[in-house]
Amino acid sequence: HTMVRVMRGGVEVKISKRSGSYVTLRDLIDWTSKDAVRFFLLSRKPDTEYVFDVDLALAQNNDNPVYYVQYAHARICSVLRAWGGDEAALAAVDLGALQSAPAMALMLLLARYPDMLAGAARDFAPHDVTFYLRELAAAYHSYYDAERILVDEEPVRLARLALVAATAQVLRNGLALLGVDAPRTM
Repeated sequence: HTMVRVMRGGVEVKISKRSGSYVTLRDLIDWTSKDAVRFFLLSRKPDTEYVFDVDLALAQNNDNPVYYVQYAHARICSVLRAWGGDEAALAAVDLGALQSAPAMALMLLLARYPDMLAGAARDFAPHDVTFYLRELAAAYHSYYDAERILVDEEPVRLARLALVAATAQVLRNGLALLGVDAPRTM
């Protein structure tokens, strides 16, 4: 990064080489978390100036991108726990019952993952992974709000569970590539 400025309590933390006043990576981790620091710093191109907002990194709401992505994963894990079935069996499920616009949007986004990942690796662009994960989390939250997953009709229930399990897997994989945890509960 060309320059990282730090905001804490709505005020810029002053850094001065002359007086020896500076913020270390350890300070940021101590103030927030390893996950927040990694996700936030990787979410920008390295040649752009960046403001690290400590208060945002601590927020437990949709404005905090790492919280938003981790919460999507935890929410899916909660649905899968409530179902209580064998996740491995979902790989063979017929997805034909998935016809809604939110389901289609989620499937199309999941299908983009390999190409997005190849491009991010080719271009040395980890920020592409963070953008994708935020987009995937948003698509999942929209899907979750639009449709009940644990419905009575078994083919529909299993198709929806297969879709959300695949979403959880991609969220887990993407977060792992960034060195960020994918919590099962929050």
